[in-house]
Amino acid sequence: MADLYLKALHSERKSLWATCRLKGLPKDSNERRRIADLDAAIAAQEARQKGRKGLEP
Repeated sequence: MADLYLKALHSERKSLWATCRLKGLPKDSNERRRIADLDAAIAAQEARQKGRKGLEP
């Protein structure tokens, strides 16, 4: 089953990245900081999923 939370994180990141590229926003903008936060959340969620898959028979 697809992880809807992870899909939503990826979708938000993709949307923000497109906005940053289109507007040429600097690295210290709120949008770029949010992308960094999303990257961390995505990595944490993927690690949790991999940990769960190892526990399943």
